[in-house]
Amino acid sequence: MINLRRHSRFLIVLFLLTLTAVFLHARGQEISLAREPLSSFPRSLGARTGTDYPIPPDIREVLGNGDFLWRLYPDPTGAPDADLFVAYFTSQRAGDTLHSPKNCLPGDGWFPLRSGEQEVNAPGVAPFHANEYLVAKDSERRLVLYWYQAHNRAVANEYWAKFYQIADAIRYNRSDGSLIRVTTPLAHGERIESARQRLLEFVGQIAPQLGRYIPQ
Repeated sequence: MINLRRHSRFLIVLFLLTLTAVFLHARGQEISLAREPLSSFPRSLGARTGTDYPIPPDIREVLGNGDFLWRLYPDPTGAPDADLFVAYFTSQRAGDTLHSPKNCLPGDGWFPLRSGEQEVNAPGVAPFHANEYLVAKDSERRLVLYWYQAHNRAVANEYWAKFYQIADAIRYNRSDGSLIRVTTPLAHGERIESARQRLLEFVGQIAPQLGRYIPQ
């Protein structure tokens, strides 16, 4: 029954996206707002200094034609690190679209242990909800937070993200959007609450700055 519901929702979203694509094609060129490239996102966040991960060509091919950032921010005190991945598409009309981590993570060998949503309160931005996943690979565990952001709106649910994408495409002739994902490993014996607090503090540093790279 659950798979049937997901399949039905997928077909509805697919139909709406197709209908929107036809509508936008009739309207002509999309509106594209000025933004800074993700490569210029601050490397220094508090005491952390980030180092970029190169995205392999085969993964870039899967991701499509967008702007991407994957950066590790180690903790100088020796606490577990945090990493940031951002994917931004100027347009999602031609098939380039955001890939949900709940599908990508299992493909990379990460097995989900638990999932839910977490409220995020960051300085200078409205409170929002992010997806929270605890995943494992062999003996390693990682906590993941991710959300979809576009047009000064952050949401956890991918179906609502698609709905807003369609609505904004019709209203504003814009289909740009982004996915933001942060992760941290759990130290041996560490409780999930501790890792969650570490990630929420990290999100509190990055969220107020995203508006320069993701047009409002």
